[in-house]
Amino acid sequence: MTNKYNLLTATMTVLVLSGSAFAQGVPAGAADHGAHHGAAPIPSERASPPSEAAPTASDPPSVAPAPATREQPAMDHGEMQMQGGSPPPDARDPHAYSDGFVRGSGKYSLEPGFRLRLGDEHRYGALLVNRLERSYGKDDNATAFDAQAWFGTSYNRLVVKAEGERSRGALEHARTELLWGHALTAYFDAQLGIRYDSGEGPNREWLAVGIQGLAPYWFELDATAYLGSSGRTALRLEAEYELLVTQRLILQPRIEVNAYGKSDRERGIGSGLSDVAAGLRLRYEITRQFAPYVGVEWVRRYGETEDLAREAGGRSDDTRLVAGIRFWF
Repeated sequence: MTNKYNLLTATMTVLVLSGSAFAQGVPAGAADHGAHHGAAPIPSERASPPSEAAPTASDPPSVAPAPATREQPAMDHGEMQMQGGSPPPDARDPHAYSDGFVRGSGKYSLEPGFRLRLGDEHRYGALLVNRLERSYGKDDNATAFDAQAWFGTSYNRLVVKAEGERSRGALEHARTELLWGHALTAYFDAQLGIRYDSGEGPNREWLAVGIQGLAPYWFELDATAYLGSSGRTALRLEAEYELLVTQRLILQPRIEVNAYGKSDRERGIGSGLSDVAAGLRLRYEITRQFAPYVGVEWVRRYGETEDLAREAGGRSDDTRLVAGIRFWF
């Protein structure tokens, strides 16, 4: 019991002495934690203005103020040079450690067959059959195709487009284009070439210029203007979009618009807006290169083209059920 009392008494004595020392103030050598954070002491509004008093013997010695220094001149940022321009005279020579060897010659050069090539230097090719289908309408059935092939580099390529429809045992209309494609941006190519129309009526040749690529919000866009003989002009616009129901089941809406600046009665084409075709197809990708599909397509003719179709015993509009396959490699 005596030992416990003595231990408690000693502990209380230490605490009392520590509290007394703390109440007398922090020693002069203690660090100013407010200065560590860059915070200046804020004077109280009620505090009286400081007065200069003569130091007494009881006052602790104060720290001598830092000697005044010459004011540093402000840095002139206008003289600073950013990237570019001539290197400084003491810059390291980039060839100082190559021992005189340069790229393309010497013992480290590669043979012509083993030259390193970037991806955009290689030539690639592809074939896409976007539509190969059989359509079933009220008056007749038809077989339609829409394909595109290209070969070349990432910047320049040869493009071949073919689209047509066969009905009642004869080719009703077909469009074949031979184009040179040049990359404008990462998602669009400019295309320049020729177009050849065949089928019912006389064949027609056109000069074609247009763009093809992936528009914002992932719309596949193909817009082309044509200039033919005898002052004929035409404009064709096609847009597609893919909605992923699942990773393999894809719903694809499609629209195609054709307009002509001059009527061509021999081919059943009137001036102005000629026809609009809108379709909706649901395909299932068995593999990434092969996908069967089913859908519906609606075709509407306008203006003089509608009148010429009625004269030939046709209809101004038609709704068809379609079934086909899409493949590419």
